[in-house]
Amino acid sequence: MLGSSCHGFLGPNVYKEVPEGGWGWAVAVTFFVVEICTYGTLKSLGIFLQDLMKEFNESNTRVSWVISISVFIFTFTAPLSTMLSNRFGHRPVVMIGGFLVSLGTIASAFTNSINEMYITVGVVSGFGYCLTFLPTVTLLAQYFSRRRAFITSAASSGESFAIFAFAPAFMKLKQHIGWRHCLIVLGIFQSCVIGCGLLLRPIIIQPELEKEDIEMVEPLSLEQLQDVYELENEQTRTSISSGVSQSSEDSGVTSLSTSNADLGEAGAEIKAEWELQDQEGQELSLSTPPSPFKVDSEPEVSVSGPSQAPRTKLLDFSILKDGAFICYSLFGLFATLGFFAPQLYIVELSKSHGVEPNMASYMLSVMAVAEIFGRLSIGVLLNKIPCRKTLVLLWCVVFLCLVLVAFTIVWEFWGLAVCCAIYGYFLGTVGSTHIPMLAEEDVVGIDRMPTSVGVYVFIQSFAGLAGPPVGGALVDITGNYGSAFYSCAVGMGLSAICLALLGPVKSGMCQKRKSHLVKEEEKPFQDNELQDFLEVDLGVEGSPIKK
Repeated sequence: MLGSSCHGFLGPNVYKEVPEGGWGWAVAVTFFVVEICTYGTLKSLGIFLQDLMKEFNESNTRVSWVISISVFIFTFTAPLSTMLSNRFGHRPVVMIGGFLVSLGTIASAFTNSINEMYITVGVVSGFGYCLTFLPTVTLLAQYFSRRRAFITSAASSGESFAIFAFAPAFMKLKQHIGWRHCLIVLGIFQSCVIGCGLLLRPIIIQPELEKEDIEMVEPLSLEQLQDVYELENEQTRTSISSGVSQSSEDSGVTSLSTSNADLGEAGAEIKAEWELQDQEGQELSLSTPPSPFKVDSEPEVSVSGPSQAPRTKLLDFSILKDGAFICYSLFGLFATLGFFAPQLYIVELSKSHGVEPNMASYMLSVMAVAEIFGRLSIGVLLNKIPCRKTLVLLWCVVFLCLVLVAFTIVWEFWGLAVCCAIYGYFLGTVGSTHIPMLAEEDVVGIDRMPTSVGVYVFIQSFAGLAGPPVGGALVDITGNYGSAFYSCAVGMGLSAICLALLGPVKSGMCQKRKSHLVKEEEKPFQDNELQDFLEVDLGVEGSPIKK
């Protein structure tokens, strides 16, 4: 009993259609926690920037490499994370990732140089972030369809709650126990991802056969048996009835004459072969039922009659041939330049613009609260209002670009607070939708999302590596923290251009595909016309009526 109950809890969920809930709510809670422990932690490390600079006597650029390496490993290893999830399942990959995240953060509290933090936070925790984040968001997208945008946006708000809570909490806590002990506390908290990984049950969609489909499996009629008999017996099909042949000259027209008994025997033999193959297929499908959303560890085996479905790819690099995916990946590449640097430098920018040090840390909290509203509102908007979702995303990116420039202009607390609120709102809209947007037909579609998301995040890795150091280098050269925000604005502007090209590229691909299909359909038709003409012509010449 205990073994069967454990298997029921740990085994896959089988649904007749996308459940729009069910166990998906547990996966949503898991993704909320994963967001807290991944992106939420990364964007909160800026509160330790000055402590690390003083402790190791390093510059802004050198310290910012800790975040950059972590983001780079996070995104660069995305294809490996996708491949491991498709091969071994989401649950063990996420649990191992949670262990690495916790290990790297705790180990960083005992480092003696910034180079050691490159390994602990950058490599170890960064790889753990990748193993926990991507499998969770991919699985969550498969539990929902109609409400996917809203649920994903709401669950991803864990990142914003983390920034809102961690910024003031650790600012106070490090005054009493120091930044090293704060990292130990943070690492222990991140270990909860290991337990959350147990909730990631794979999903299998197994549609129920309709009556029409069942009727198609009924015994073959006499006409169908005759067709089967013609296909399977080439010699019999080309034979000529002796009675007909002796009474006339050969006209080149082949006739078929056979008894109903012979057809029945042929149909029975073929049906017996199909039943044998069906029995073999059922044994295989007990462990891996057919599903368009194959997320379990084993390759998909689907048997329908005598044919089998192809094996599921672990990683699909053929997506790089898709022009729409290339445009969308370039959008993600440039947009990543503006995802991390503002949170890293907003506190120091506020101090340089006349804000008191004890009030500057609240800029992150203002940004986080606005980001929560942005994530929730974009989910409701995309779920309730019929619109082209990529176009909504484009406008959000344009507003992000404008507000990044505004950061360098305004001064004092309230001006910066308004900019933080606007930036946080639109960052929430973009951050919660740019990965799930891959499931939309405007990009790649839900069928190709599990294998393409790793490639997409992999392309983002290079901007994640360059973003914070480029901003830090500009700050060291100019002595102005506003220069880091200018570099982010340039990246956002380029991403908006790439996203704007997505629609025209996708439309061109669709038109090209349609024209190709039309040509393929016209070609057999033309060949048939030519063949019919030749047969009729030959038939007239060889006819016994012709003198």
